[in-house]
Amino acid sequence: MPIKLAEYLFRRLRVLGIGSIHGVPGDYNLTLLDYVEPAGLRWVGNANELNAAYATDGYARIKGLGALITTFGVGELSAANAIAGAYTELAPVIHIVGTPERASQDERKLIHHTFNDGEYTRFAKIHCHLTVAQARLSEPRACPEQIDEVLKQCLIHSRPIYIEIPVDLVDQEVSDERLSVPISLPGTTPSAALDRVFERVLERIYTAKQPIVIVDGESRPLRIVELIQELVQKTHWPTWSTGFGKGLLDETLPNFHGIYPGSHESSNTQGFVKQADLVLCFGPHHSSSNTYGYSNIPNPESTIYFTYNAIKFGTDVVRDVPPKYIISQLVQTLDFAKIARYTSCPDLPRDYNLSFSNVDGSQPIEQSKLWRLLANFLRPGDIILGETGTAGYGVREMALPKHTRVFTPVTWLSIGHMLPAAQGAALAQEELVASSNYNGVQNARTILLIGDGSFQMTAQELATIIRHRLNVVVFLINNDGYTIERCIHGRKQGYNDIAPWRYLQAPSLFGAREDTFTGSASTWKELEDILANNEVKDGKELRMIEVFMGREDAPTGPLAGYLQAQIERGVVDNTV
Repeated sequence: MPIKLAEYLFRRLRVLGIGSIHGVPGDYNLTLLDYVEPAGLRWVGNANELNAAYATDGYARIKGLGALITTFGVGELSAANAIAGAYTELAPVIHIVGTPERASQDERKLIHHTFNDGEYTRFAKIHCHLTVAQARLSEPRACPEQIDEVLKQCLIHSRPIYIEIPVDLVDQEVSDERLSVPISLPGTTPSAALDRVFERVLERIYTAKQPIVIVDGESRPLRIVELIQELVQKTHWPTWSTGFGKGLLDETLPNFHGIYPGSHESSNTQGFVKQADLVLCFGPHHSSSNTYGYSNIPNPESTIYFTYNAIKFGTDVVRDVPPKYIISQLVQTLDFAKIARYTSCPDLPRDYNLSFSNVDGSQPIEQSKLWRLLANFLRPGDIILGETGTAGYGVREMALPKHTRVFTPVTWLSIGHMLPAAQGAALAQEELVASSNYNGVQNARTILLIGDGSFQMTAQELATIIRHRLNVVVFLINNDGYTIERCIHGRKQGYNDIAPWRYLQAPSLFGAREDTFTGSASTWKELEDILANNEVKDGKELRMIEVFMGREDAPTGPLAGYLQAQIERGVVDNTV
């Protein structure tokens, strides 16, 4: 039967699990937006396109897929920075762009939102570098197949895609025949070649005397987290994550030892890791910022890497091997009676939390203890976002309850990302809870920890959180400027200063109810009282807490290690 092109697209998105679409209206996408809500999708509506793309990134990392609609030229370029970040950190974002009618493009008319030179393809060419697949819709008969193909590429690669829809195509009729065939990931056909790889992995596991596991963040887009979890539980092998991988596994397991920061770890742990004769490394993402200056990359001679479509035995790369297939075979057939067993690992520390009995309540709040104290506020199902800056490194110190997810700075490190991402993540969390597909958790919250400088980048998105009544707790770290930049360079320089805002008036400015909770803390006792407040713990909409700290105070753990690595490489000079 015939169906409108916009209806076809939005039905596909709905079936793939998308419940909400972010974006900003513009004259080339307005008629497209008319079809969003009739398709059973929620239109979010963001303050600007950059924020909308950040929010879609956060939504996609929790829900598995996210969609964004912008207008041609000005809108899509505003979103480009966030789309690049989603590409870098493997967030499957569908970027839909409403473009001028085909006749205007064919005739090279000089119209608004262009460079006034008749060239209409340059913005799409930019997005060729930011997305894994693109579709320029122009012929109605071909549009369904084009849409399905790019959506499939988004699922396979877990990276952004780009779809152009000319305004005159929105209500053109297309066939709905393809809707009867679901878009799915390609399966794996067993073969002798795969069997040989599996046997090679199995042999290394059975002969290992001191095996360990390192879980990195690309395990999420590889869809192997549950399999890794089962393997870690059954082997009882010592396990670490990276910053990108934090929160993917159950961190309450006795054999989970937190983030491994390489040369900035204790000497006992470093020695243990270096002596390992087998390292199973899942989903490696070896950027400088995720590896503490490359210092936590394991010895390649001892390591088996499970990467996208390949297994690496040190420097020997065996391509075209889906890691999910090999790991599922391991979980199903591994003889756990034949593997190395650890009775205990007494010299391997674990993340721990502090209580307020460990601090003097009258003393000012300091980052050396803040994060392990705030960790007591967390509960199963929470999503924690630590903005690029001291907060992003502080959350790495938290011992997490089950079923929590964490966003930390990974590689793109675009300041301001986490506030809109919190909006998107909270929306995805709400949808999963409503569908009873959230590990049985009903009272989950999204918790944002963000510095004052980062907050000023994307503050408008607080309005979207308020408008959609999302369950978000914001801890704003007021340390008088860009402390993370002061740590890197220019400790006393004016370029690291920012305008002093009255931050707790922001909820009122952006439309929050008069009884919205706001509070501030400068001492440990003030913070303890706020965290014990039932409205803060169990509220259902925005709560905002301002935490005052010293302008040069920074976490003493992972951030200190990373900065030291940068200093040693000559990248950082924090003496100015």
